[in-house]
Amino acid sequence: MESAVLTTDMIIVFCLLGFAIFLFVFDLLRVDLVGLLMMVMLPLTGVIAPEEAIAGLSSNAVVSIIAVMILGAGLNKTGVMNAVASQIIKVAGNSETRIMVIISTTVAFISSFMQNIGAAALFLPATMRISRQLNIPAGRVLMPMGFCAITGGCLTLVGSSPLIMLNDLMEGWWMYNREAAGNTPFRPLGLLSVTPIGIALLIGVLGYFVVIGRKLLPADTCKIDEDSAERRLQEIYGAEVGHGYELVVPAYFPSQTLGELELRPKYHVTVVGIAKGEERYTKNFAPVKEDAIEAGDILWVIGSDAKLDVLTRELGWQLREEPELFADDNSIDESGIVEGVVIPHSNLAGHTMEEMKFRELYKVNPLAIVRGDEIMLDNINVTKLIQGDTLLLQGKWQRFKLIAEKMDIAFIEEIRGEDLKPERTKCALFFLFMSLALVMGFEVKLSIALLTGALGMVITRIISADQAYDAVDWRTVFLLAGLIPLGTAFESTGAAAYIAHKVLGAFSSMTPMLLLLLISVLTAFFSLVASNVGAAVLMVPLAMNMASELHLDPVLAALVVAVSASNTFILPTHQVNALIMRPGGYRPKDYMKAGCGVAVLYTLILLGMLKLFYGI
Repeated sequence: MESAVLTTDMIIVFCLLGFAIFLFVFDLLRVDLVGLLMMVMLPLTGVIAPEEAIAGLSSNAVVSIIAVMILGAGLNKTGVMNAVASQIIKVAGNSETRIMVIISTTVAFISSFMQNIGAAALFLPATMRISRQLNIPAGRVLMPMGFCAITGGCLTLVGSSPLIMLNDLMEGWWMYNREAAGNTPFRPLGLLSVTPIGIALLIGVLGYFVVIGRKLLPADTCKIDEDSAERRLQEIYGAEVGHGYELVVPAYFPSQTLGELELRPKYHVTVVGIAKGEERYTKNFAPVKEDAIEAGDILWVIGSDAKLDVLTRELGWQLREEPELFADDNSIDESGIVEGVVIPHSNLAGHTMEEMKFRELYKVNPLAIVRGDEIMLDNINVTKLIQGDTLLLQGKWQRFKLIAEKMDIAFIEEIRGEDLKPERTKCALFFLFMSLALVMGFEVKLSIALLTGALGMVITRIISADQAYDAVDWRTVFLLAGLIPLGTAFESTGAAAYIAHKVLGAFSSMTPMLLLLLISVLTAFFSLVASNVGAAVLMVPLAMNMASELHLDPVLAALVVAVSASNTFILPTHQVNALIMRPGGYRPKDYMKAGCGVAVLYTLILLGMLKLFYGI
């Protein structure tokens, strides 16, 4: 093996790499700023040209991420992700483990035939929606999903760039090393040749997070912020007003109106939704006292646990453990509870809400009136409102926006929610599938294909240009754009080749299994600090040469390289890890805590499968 010479440029690259890892480990600088720092330091030290340093901003990976975020925002705008989230919740219920497994498995399957960054980004909005709806920290789901998206690339030979290139790289080596290969003709691997290994790896990663990994994930990434409106409302009204519940009226219950039942005076419970019917329910989201409650009705109510216990015991109504019929309507993306102040010259001042037909007019439900230090829960519909009263209201976000336009109430916090465009669903799906068709059917470059679909969504006004810009997580973009030139420098200066030659050369005599272990570890390291494509291009010839010297099948060594190039879990340098970092609230040390175990398990499963199938 040729000896490699250590150069000044290599030393500079090693120092900058160590500095970047140091900043990541001790979290001394925001990760996107670390990327920008590398982008500046590399050309200033003369290691690479300025053009190479800023090339990451226009790289295929970065442009693909920008485009796929816009595509995801467009699908979210039409309500597609609502439907996806609802189906997942129907299957998984409210179990964090089942939701994690279903989402991760689905993303892994999609990743087996398209770029893993695309699969992860498309499911990111649905995953975030499920997390908010079920109050599950996003950080408990996103990392397993991301790791499975990366692993899913090993399910087929077209799932990741190194596996796509593998046959070409092996054939190139075969042409010049026919004698070392035993003068046998080259036989390319088939589409599913790697599938057994990929399935074992996927099961291992999922099992890791089910059994061990969940304990290593941050548990506080989706908790209510100290200064958020939800936290404040919870502190002020939580014990009195309570939470939302779904009740079933039994078959024997006699028909009565809400006024006759007197649920608010007796139990301090507010009915905010009534569903009537058997298979196809009709929902009323602002019921009034004349509305009847009949056998078989499903009610959505808000009240405290203690009051609900008394109500269900006295009336014989069934309390569902989790919302079913009103699950989507109870989502934080669809409805919520807000405070509004009766402003001067408001039409409400001097009148009761019953007189103003408040519920019928605005389709929202009053829960309480706050006057000074007093929280009023009884007779609020017949209480005369005065200037400065604070109303605690529940309803759909769209209804609150209409109230804000009337200028009768000033809301204390910004109204959430967005106006969905379900009528544009087919158009949005067309642009999504068009992008995928361009990639898989016409071999258009991934970034151009996804950008075409994203541009289509903006031009057809599924989302506006401003919304498209807002949809892009620019921290992720600059993190990747800054790390890409570091990978370029690592390869172009010969630093990667130097390490590979030194490590492999240090073991003049070794067993086949030890060789494959070294190849796997080296490839994973290069994929972390450079790129998986660069690692494959560098390591496949080296690995095949070393394997032939030990009379080991060179194809196995090359396969280890291609699969190990996806073993990129320890740092947020992989595109998928960078994508989920901010939404999941992760820090670099979170990847190290959870990723080290996955990386070791990944390597052991890979070598174990090779031993099982090929008897090494």
